[in-house]
Amino acid sequence: MRLTTAGIPVGLTSPVVGRITRHGVADNERPERIRLVTEAASPAALSGYRAVLTPITRAEVPMEPGPVPIVHSLRDHDHLRDNDIVAIQPTSGFVRTVYRPDSAHNSLFVTERCSSNCLMCSQPPKDRDDTDHFLAINLELLRLIAPGPEYLGITGGEPTLLGGKLLTLLARLKDECPDTRIHMLTNGRLFAWPTFTRSFCEVQHPHLVLGIPLYADDPVIHDYVVQAKHAFDQTLLGLHQLARWGQAIEIRVVLHKISVPRLPQLAEYIYRNLPFVSHVALMGLEPTGYMPRNKEKLWIDPTEYQDELEQAVESLSVRGMNVSLYNLQLCLLRPSLWKFARKSISDWKNIFFSECQRCGVLEQCGGLFQSAERLRSVHIKALPPSAPPSLVA
Repeated sequence: MRLTTAGIPVGLTSPVVGRITRHGVADNERPERIRLVTEAASPAALSGYRAVLTPITRAEVPMEPGPVPIVHSLRDHDHLRDNDIVAIQPTSGFVRTVYRPDSAHNSLFVTERCSSNCLMCSQPPKDRDDTDHFLAINLELLRLIAPGPEYLGITGGEPTLLGGKLLTLLARLKDECPDTRIHMLTNGRLFAWPTFTRSFCEVQHPHLVLGIPLYADDPVIHDYVVQAKHAFDQTLLGLHQLARWGQAIEIRVVLHKISVPRLPQLAEYIYRNLPFVSHVALMGLEPTGYMPRNKEKLWIDPTEYQDELEQAVESLSVRGMNVSLYNLQLCLLRPSLWKFARKSISDWKNIFFSECQRCGVLEQCGGLFQSAERLRSVHIKALPPSAPPSLVA
């Protein structure tokens, strides 16, 4: 699913965030709306909006540059729907959909910076100070969506690099979207510092869960995967600091050639040393970002690690820990693991292959990443309709 497009900006001096309307709205609603028009319209029909988007050329736009910014010659627009919220960049005319009201997979993207550089990172970091830019967009987004959806993510980059600006964002989330369940992805390293952890937890967001990765019970292996010295020690200190404040935590383990061999030992380590975590997610690889160039180091077909996976899942689940399998297709899993599989792939990058359409358990399967068109298991296949009872347990 497309979430971005671009055109030629006219009259934009700063980012613009607003709700899309394709059909026009009353004058009193226009200041928060971005009008999408696909053919020439009168100046009066376009006035008062926060911005105008159009695929037609500048010569065909019936408005002179003025108080209403315009992005003309828009390349694509079919994906833009009424009430989608978009952010328009002033110099490039880049238009990104930042919120879709009909989706359960919306997130606040807060920075492209990161303190780690993971071998399989799906969003490779960029070393530039972008925190003010994204904070302004996200604060306006929260104002527009209040009182908020059921779920909302926070992602990057590494959100804790915002420092005090992250606390501002969390406080605004607490005020504007008090009932929204928030899931923030973080490497957890900055929580090793008690002062930051205290400030973070004192915001007291009532529905916040932190998803923190741990790739091995061995510091050397974990630090190699994240490409950062002392990352394991900082993450473990951060986890225990957060636990002291009662913060809800999810441990995330991406499954690849480096993490799989010690997966059973990692499961034991989590049970022994991190019994306070609320959830453990064991996750299949997303073949994008850095992963393709590190394919030889990382790629292992899921069918090859079923022994380790089953042992780790059983070790955690029989001891009462909440464990799930993400990004793994049912046809690649042993039936004993099906009840742990979740539909975890965001709708905008979720696909099924042609052979999947004949599958008898298609509705129960979470599908694949769109990037799996470049790299996928050779064992993807249609299954018969008789699903094991464990699937619905």
